[in-house]
Amino acid sequence: MNEVTYTAPEELGRAAIRYFAQAVGDANPLYTDDAYAREHGYDGVIAPPTLIFETNQFTGLPRDPDGYCGHTWDLAFPGTRLVRGGNTYELHQPVRPADVITVTWRLGDIVRKAGKVFVTSTATYTNQHADLLAVNEETLIYVPLEDP
Repeated sequence: MNEVTYTAPEELGRAAIRYFAQAVGDANPLYTDDAYAREHGYDGVIAPPTLIFETNQFTGLPRDPDGYCGHTWDLAFPGTRLVRGGNTYELHQPVRPADVITVTWRLGDIVRKAGKVFVTSTATYTNQHADLLAVNEETLIYVPLEDP
């Protein structure tokens, strides 16, 4: 499977936005105060920019043995362990409480280099109107296990 799509079962919601802003220590009133957000050109509160990349509310997946309940490719490269290689984020428009988020993950390249395996994939986030919200290009690296 080289592509998978998940759609949230409900709107993102103001509470999720508020909780995320608190969790990351961002007290910007754009995330909690409608009047303030309107004064700054929005039609109400918006989500902190990275919330869309960090929420698993749209997947509905069970937790894996490590407790993670988000998307994985379930790739197996024996004798390796997975490390995150990085992400490149593109933000196209603010995410709002009423947005129902859909994410489509596409598996990109799998490249072996210097004893490691580099896996790239792209996640495209849209709302219920098919408006592009954001894109996340992710690199995962499978590195050889060290000898004990």
